[in-house]
Amino acid sequence: MDIQLKRGLLDVCVLAAIKNEDSYGYKIIKDIKPYIEISESTLYPILRRLEASEMLTVYSVEHSGRLRKYYHITQLGINRLEAFSEEWLEISAIHKFVTREENRNE
Repeated sequence: MDIQLKRGLLDVCVLAAIKNEDSYGYKIIKDIKPYIEISESTLYPILRRLEASEMLTVYSVEHSGRLRKYYHITQLGINRLEAFSEEWLEISAIHKFVTREENRNE
């Protein structure tokens, strides 16, 4: 998969993982893994980038004697998810165009 396309998709996946509930790194990975492979070394730069873009905020909570970082989606993050839904319609139309010959031959 094209690296830039995958990067954009992973950003949206991370936002979707925290859309309904604040979450932390390990749980985000666990929630996304059934759909797309993601590692800690991939996730944390995404989280930092999304925070710098003000699409999420970070806060810490003590858990088992340690501080755990939780991530919360902001309105900008929700707006990005909504924009992705609209973009997906265009991507789907492009896919139909690209595969139209394959569909005719089946």
